[in-house]
Amino acid sequence: MKKHLGSLGLLLTAIIWGSGFVANNIALETMTPLQVLCIRFFIGAVLMGAIAFKRFKGIRKQEIIAGTILGIILFTAFVAQTFGLKYTTPSKNAFLTATNVVIVPFIAFLLNKKKVDRYSSAGAVMAITGIGILSLRGNLSLSFGDALTLLCALCFAFHIFYTGEFAQKYDVLVLTAIQMLVAFLLSFIVILPVEGINFSVSGNGLISVIYLGVFSTTIAFFLQTVAQKYTTETKAAVILSMESVFGTLFSILIVHERITLKMVAGCLLILAAVIIAETKPKFIRK
Repeated sequence: MKKHLGSLGLLLTAIIWGSGFVANNIALETMTPLQVLCIRFFIGAVLMGAIAFKRFKGIRKQEIIAGTILGIILFTAFVAQTFGLKYTTPSKNAFLTATNVVIVPFIAFLLNKKKVDRYSSAGAVMAITGIGILSLRGNLSLSFGDALTLLCALCFAFHIFYTGEFAQKYDVLVLTAIQMLVAFLLSFIVILPVEGINFSVSGNGLISVIYLGVFSTTIAFFLQTVAQKYTTETKAAVILSMESVFGTLFSILIVHERITLKMVAGCLLILAAVIIAETKPKFIRK
């Protein structure tokens, strides 16, 4: 039962993150990437700090270290993703971010010697194929924004791996709160000398960044941390790759991106990848 709840939690996380691509794009129309990050992590730090406040009394040094590691990785991933979104489309940014699905199994094997079952492996291959169909240009070239987004994918792969490791050992409320605080502090430290703190936010931009802070940051990362207690890192990565499908869906519905055959094919492949990783169909067992 807990295994299924973990999968459901990860799917909800993917839906929230997918919607966040559009909200991020709207926020970037009137704010800089660093301003968006600073505000969303500030909201996350305040909300998670309030929720986990009573747990801080018995906090351990190891939990502080683990939360700090997650916060540093998370900050780096979002800097790369948010700046990448300035130079590529929301749907392409979403799909390239999802390439972490094929990186996670290698990290798990190299660092922990964890073998990956054939279902998760098949799912990862299908997911990256779907991502490639949607993301790569005809000449297979990548733009500067694409390169930044791939760096983001690498960071998110490490984040998924370490979240799975730490969630088994430490209090998930404390972990999430610390990583939000660390990510906010890093954002604030970086933004001061680069841009200062003169924020100018429009109505739509304000709504978008609040959505990012409450849903895409606080709720989504807490859900992810809890859910990863009950599944493997590779399986988590495959389910979370649905973020790219939902990112494209929300881009179509909200900012009216044009639907193409490649888009449909890529989405179907990623959906099939998640189904294979979850249901372990008999034809793969033979």
